[in-house]
Amino acid sequence: MSLVEETGASAVPKRSLPRRLLRFGFLAVALAFGAWAVAGQWDAVVAGFARLSWPALAGSLVAVVAALLGAMLTWRTLLADLGSPLPLRPAAKVFFVGQLGKYIPGAVWPVLAQMEMGRDLGVPRPRSAAAFFLMMPVQIASGLLVTLVTLGWHRFGWVLLFIPLLLVLLEPKVVNGVIGFGLRKLKREPLERPLTRRGMLTAFGWALAGWTAYGVHFFFIAPQGGLLFAVGAFALSWCLGIVTFVVPAGAGVREVAMVAVLAPVLDSGAAIAVALCSRIVIVVGDLICAGLAGIASRRDSV
Repeated sequence: MSLVEETGASAVPKRSLPRRLLRFGFLAVALAFGAWAVAGQWDAVVAGFARLSWPALAGSLVAVVAALLGAMLTWRTLLADLGSPLPLRPAAKVFFVGQLGKYIPGAVWPVLAQMEMGRDLGVPRPRSAAAFFLMMPVQIASGLLVTLVTLGWHRFGWVLLFIPLLLVLLEPKVVNGVIGFGLRKLKREPLERPLTRRGMLTAFGWALAGWTAYGVHFFFIAPQGGLLFAVGAFALSWCLGIVTFVVPAGAGVREVAMVAVLAPVLDSGAAIAVALCSRIVIVVGDLICAGLAGIASRRDSV
């Protein structure tokens, strides 16, 4: 069975030279902004990494790759539930290469890249966009739940205020209604398949697995508070970074939140170094995942 048949598309458009050049340009700009983010904090990065052992860095990087895989499977589950199941290798390429766009200022680049690459696999653009934006409430809800469980309600009980809203946002009937309203306003065809509760819960489970892996990554860098503390501290700071759309990949916001959360176990200087090291390891993880996904998917016609 061909890839087109698996995705349910009748035809896969051929890639023109301008589209290929556009993709290479997008990738080059994304990589340039990632390198610029590292170079701008180079002295602090060097100081932070000097405190870490190579085994700790290796373990942190492996955990980041596992966390990114969890995020990809969250997105892939949502996309499949909406009617476009993708084989693993092509799905990984679309997700990981598209995610490099988060390092470019502006919030639209990852979703535009995934829409364009998904189109080559027969995924309608509205469906790609829906899966992308559905990841946000899933990740935030699961991240706040992890925060509450690992850091304790006595310190972060305010998280409970958001739980009812997030539960509403995760209700498939509400989600389908919002997506349908948006598509009508854009004068687009409605989604062929509505989101199901099973699909949402499966995606939620992959998101929880991703937070666990991110916590392990953070524990390798900052073990002072213990593993549970590392899981909660990272989840909280990441959630705060996610909701800041105007900065690339939550740059700066996540680090500020991370330094504040680490205050009980680290002084400010050490906490800043930890936050920067975490950022760099994640950037490297993004690049590794995108590179490996691109190489693996060459076996398929993408």
